[in-house]
Amino acid sequence: MGASLPPKEANLFKLIVKSYETKQYKKGLKAADSILKKFPDHGETLAMKGLTLNCMDRKSEAYELVRQGLKNDLKSHVCWHVYGLLYRSDREYREAIKCYRNALRIDPDNIEILRDLSLLQAQMRDLTGFVETRQQLLSLKPNHRMNWIGFAVAHHLNSNASKAVEILEAYEGTLEDDHPPDNERCEHGEMLLYKISLLEECGFLERALAELHKKESKIVDKLDCKEQEVSLLLKLGRLEEGEKLLRALLFMNPDNYRYYEGLQKCVGLYSENSHFSPDEIDRLDALYKSLGQQYQWSSAVKRIPLDFLQGDRFQEAAENYIRPLVTKGVPSLFSDLSPLYDHPCKVDILEQLMLKLEHSIRTTSQYPGRAEKEPPSTLMWSLFLLAQHHDRRGHYDIALSKINEAIEHTPTVIDLYSAKSRILKHAGDLAAAAALADEARCMDLADRYINSDCVKRMLQADQVALAEKTAVLFTKDGDQHNNLHDMQCMWYELASGESYFRQGDLGRALKKFLAVEKHYADITEDQFDFHSYCLRKMTLRAYVEMLRFQDRLHSHAYFHKAAAGAIRCYLKLYDSPPKSTAEEDDDMSKLLPSQKKKMRQKQRKAEARAKKEAEEKHEESSAAGASKSGKRHVKPVDPDPHGEKLLKIEDPLLEATKYLKLLQKNSPDSLETHLLSFELNMRKQKILLAFQAVKQLLRLDAEHPDSHRCLIKFFHKARSMATPMTDTEKLVWSVLEAERPTISQLHEKSLTEGNEIFLERFKDSLLHRAAVAEMLYVLEPDRKLEAIRLIEESTNNMVPKKGALGPVRGWKLKDCIEVHKLLGTVLDDNEASLRWKVRCAECFPYSTYFEGSCSSAVPNSAYNQIRKSSENGSADHLEGGETADSLASNGRLEAFKDLTICP
Repeated sequence: MGASLPPKEANLFKLIVKSYETKQYKKGLKAADSILKKFPDHGETLAMKGLTLNCMDRKSEAYELVRQGLKNDLKSHVCWHVYGLLYRSDREYREAIKCYRNALRIDPDNIEILRDLSLLQAQMRDLTGFVETRQQLLSLKPNHRMNWIGFAVAHHLNSNASKAVEILEAYEGTLEDDHPPDNERCEHGEMLLYKISLLEECGFLERALAELHKKESKIVDKLDCKEQEVSLLLKLGRLEEGEKLLRALLFMNPDNYRYYEGLQKCVGLYSENSHFSPDEIDRLDALYKSLGQQYQWSSAVKRIPLDFLQGDRFQEAAENYIRPLVTKGVPSLFSDLSPLYDHPCKVDILEQLMLKLEHSIRTTSQYPGRAEKEPPSTLMWSLFLLAQHHDRRGHYDIALSKINEAIEHTPTVIDLYSAKSRILKHAGDLAAAAALADEARCMDLADRYINSDCVKRMLQADQVALAEKTAVLFTKDGDQHNNLHDMQCMWYELASGESYFRQGDLGRALKKFLAVEKHYADITEDQFDFHSYCLRKMTLRAYVEMLRFQDRLHSHAYFHKAAAGAIRCYLKLYDSPPKSTAEEDDDMSKLLPSQKKKMRQKQRKAEARAKKEAEEKHEESSAAGASKSGKRHVKPVDPDPHGEKLLKIEDPLLEATKYLKLLQKNSPDSLETHLLSFELNMRKQKILLAFQAVKQLLRLDAEHPDSHRCLIKFFHKARSMATPMTDTEKLVWSVLEAERPTISQLHEKSLTEGNEIFLERFKDSLLHRAAVAEMLYVLEPDRKLEAIRLIEESTNNMVPKKGALGPVRGWKLKDCIEVHKLLGTVLDDNEASLRWKVRCAECFPYSTYFEGSCSSAVPNSAYNQIRKSSENGSADHLEGGETADSLASNGRLEAFKDLTICP
């Protein structure tokens, strides 16, 4: 570097490089300017000055200088390397790799460039190139441990684990007998465990076990070592040895569920679907009773038998498990029991058991068969448990009566108000649920979880402004909403985006959904620093696991929700372009040229004023968050806080397609992915792609109402298309004609016949009847009244239950809301919509959507009467500086605890 410069300037060039590495950018600039005064065309100095300016956020100057330097010295590996670093800083990894390769053509053995190239290849998953680069690094510096390890990991990632084992063994052959020294024992032990896991992955189980026994003394992490040994013993079928080792592990940690699962495998009593014969249940019961005597304080050894026991033995075990936890007052008990609700027989037993315990405690203050008196709180916790049980079963009246009784018993327990909020949410009264969640929050203003729960309830009730004010109570002063984004608070952004979408604010909804998508892009970028760190620290197993997690990152539920939300926004934007823009253009066209000029000036002034106000607000927040040294960390002002620019895209369907491709790649087994694909491709007139979506829907769930809708809609659309004229159209028609007989639902049947058969199969299901009615109207619009009658003749059949409280109605609130929207929009019958609303208000009296008689949507309901009376006195509870709209609503606590069930 700087070889073409005189000695004085060459030393200055070294100073530039050192200043860049130590982040003394001003010092580096000063040295660069000194060189450029004498040698203004020196390419490497120009490139290094550009790189320094890039670190000072002067990107345009940086690129200009680096390109100028490269132009002046095309054969300098330094210029190409710097150009690559510039691209890398902007996440243009493919361009950076090109620059590094050009640099290596000039200087093939430059270790720094090779190392940087290998990091980018790992990031971009260019695994073949990654292997080649790591091999070159090893050949240049074979005495460096990191090069051996990097070469092995590269082969492992390239699906060649056996070669990775050979490399690690060759590396071990270079070590002294007394290796490792004390300061490297942890790293060496990790490498040995990694090697054993590679042998296991290759299927060399005996060899892996022998290696583990041989090197056990050099492995520091003894727990991981034992768990690895258990895994190998189980795969080898050496169950007796595995059982012995698992019992030793249970002695260390008797609450680890994986150890119990392994022990069941060793004794031949494991089933993935938890289906056991009576003999196996007897043996499992005996096993866990013996373990229970050995580990009396273990929660797992008491909980696991509830999954396989049946009948009276289940009741006895459940009672022994529930009693001490109710006495102790464990709020998470119901969550612990909730997986049992997948087994109806167990649910009935649990219900009878809870009722028996509550009755006994209420009447005698004792558990059945016990002489000891229970503390008063036991009744409250038993009521709490019962309320959650009835909420899960859909008995909202009984759930509310139990939780109200619990609140009356002990009005200071926060969990009771949170539970009541959840019950009201499930019952359909979102506003009352948000109010109760706010009451719970006000009882402990320092609890972040309760605050977050309250925010979620507010967003579900579409109280976005209040939710934002509540959420920022736990952010840094002065940073507020930006801090929520910086913390990657995705649940908040998703809930906020869904709320905006429901309210029709597509700009803000899109902004929230795209923010989540950006978080996932950032998470992908965050792995870059670990490519060198993990090899240096030898955390190899965690590193490989992290890379595999990153490869399936976009299949995460949050990303799916964000991408699907963004697609729905774009579809709605395509169907209903912003009216304001169209109206504005229409109005502008009618104005005189002078009036148009004045109008545009006013618009520009308004935009400038809004921008200035946003900047002032940001400066105030920055001043509030200034550090003790007086420095301010100024963040850029959001130029589009309401997402208005996002709505001005030319082709919404093109934008939606980008996110659809990600969903198709990462969530191919999601029904929603293919529903969105169908809707999008039908709008784009991509017939074969839409048909592909239909086939995927039928593959995943042919009986789903939406699958039936898409099938009928597609072939109805195809039938109404014009006669094919071009070769392409004829090809599409031939494909459809060949494929239709393969679809069993329409084989030798008309669309109307297929629709009628679907109705006959699912005539007792509300959503299926609604889908049939909608398709009937689509196929034959003159049969609209018949379609409406199909829906109105649906009966809310009672689903039989064996519990003490009898059957539960089959309709779900969200399904009834969906049907109501169908009647009002697609079928476009306001009278039928109103009749359905009245009918559903009787079935769901707490629903605000249907304005049920007990909901907060009714002016004279108990909720609103209490709210009015509490608001009249709320001013007495406001502290200094608070307003009537403030968040501290502690004064409403006494009023809300009296909120009772509907008479």
